[in-house]
Amino acid sequence: MKRTFLTYLPFVLFASLIIALDQWTKWLVRENIPFGGTWLPEGWEWLSPYARIVHWQNSGAAFGIFQNGNVVFSVLAAVVIIVIFYYYPQVDPADWSLRIAMGMQMAGAAGNLIDRLMHQEVTDFISVWTFAVFNVADASITVGVAVLLLGVWLRERAERREQLKESGEQSSAPNDPSSETSQSSTKDSVQ
Repeated sequence: MKRTFLTYLPFVLFASLIIALDQWTKWLVRENIPFGGTWLPEGWEWLSPYARIVHWQNSGAAFGIFQNGNVVFSVLAAVVIIVIFYYYPQVDPADWSLRIAMGMQMAGAAGNLIDRLMHQEVTDFISVWTFAVFNVADASITVGVAVLLLGVWLRERAERREQLKESGEQSSAPNDPSSETSQSSTKDSVQ
């Protein structure tokens, strides 16, 4: 039991920080900006065409697709959370990218699930240019996927370098006397 607790502790703390940030920022938006309203700090109005805080609600998935799919997305988020929580201890502790990615993806799923259960819709508020409005949980999921892909790329790159290093060592290794004997006997039998 103690080992399981210690295995999950960093994962739960990391995910909890992201969930807390997500819920706090959504609460700030719901409390301070009317639905459909926009906000920028004073003096930053010039930034409005490029980035702004907008109070928006979403009952569907990313980019506003599948509206009114609250129940389906709540079930999917719960399944994702359970699967990640189950597989996390099986990940090699040295595989930092997968552990970080799993924490970010679970936190994102949990942050939006909390909204769906408590408010029946997800609060979105980050608006960048003409891109879809999103929130901290959405960003956490996206960055988690990027970290996962980066980790896979770095791992494959390291494996390739190791293979090249091993093949280079084998080709530049001094000849084994027993292999010379077998090579000369092969040459003698050919002649």
